[in-house]
Amino acid sequence: MEQQAGGMKTEEGRAMLERVRSICAEFPESTELVDGHGHTVYKVKSKSFIMMRDGIMHIKSTPENAEILLQDARFFRTPYIGQHGWISINHLEEWEMIADLLEEAYLLAAPKGLAKAWLQSKRG
Repeated sequence: MEQQAGGMKTEEGRAMLERVRSICAEFPESTELVDGHGHTVYKVKSKSFIMMRDGIMHIKSTPENAEILLQDARFFRTPYIGQHGWISINHLEEWEMIADLLEEAYLLAAPKGLAKAWLQSKRG
């Protein structure tokens, strides 16, 4: 099957990608790419903070926050990289919560100076 925009093949995947794009458009120096496995990946500089495939999202977190999120049945430890704090979600209905998680992921991956400048610009 031919890959669609951003590596997403399904309507659900494309809708998820559009929402993530609108959220990540606010994050300075974030870039979108499709990796060799067909996952859509968001990076800041060279560090990944989101990986997606149809219907599922993998999000960078701290190991401490991941343990809290894993108490919620919607989340599960990301295979292979979960020990580093990555969590996954495949129930993509609560976009306000997801936006907060994506912001946290961006701030974890961004260089400190860039993260600080972005936070200051949000505060006005």
